[in-house]
Amino acid sequence: MPELVRLYIKNVIFGFFIALAFVGMLLWFNVGNLWHLISTSDIGYIAVALLVVFNTVVFSGVQFSIAVMRMGSDDEGSSGGKRDAIPTMQAAQRLAIPVPVEEGRTRRKLDQQIKRPR
Repeated sequence: MPELVRLYIKNVIFGFFIALAFVGMLLWFNVGNLWHLISTSDIGYIAVALLVVFNTVVFSGVQFSIAVMRMGSDDEGSSGGKRDAIPTMQAAQRLAIPVPVEEGRTRRKLDQQIKRPR
């Protein structure tokens, strides 16, 4: 069996146990009156099974993503990209665009022009 498949199955099993503990705590602490709803319903076991299945999907996905991200190699010699100085004055001169502004136009005058006469 490939290493990645073995890692995924291991994390799904681990996520299943986390989901069991999570659903157990939800029922134990009666969050949102969940224990009462499940225990008084004739098909409450389906709700518990769905809670476990869907939380298993979530927690196993999280466990697998954490495991994959931890597999990355640490390059001690490299610290990132080039550390060149940014020419700020030249960049500011290139980005400065003069915009002509008409004098005497205030917000109040613009609002009066937009409003219709009554």
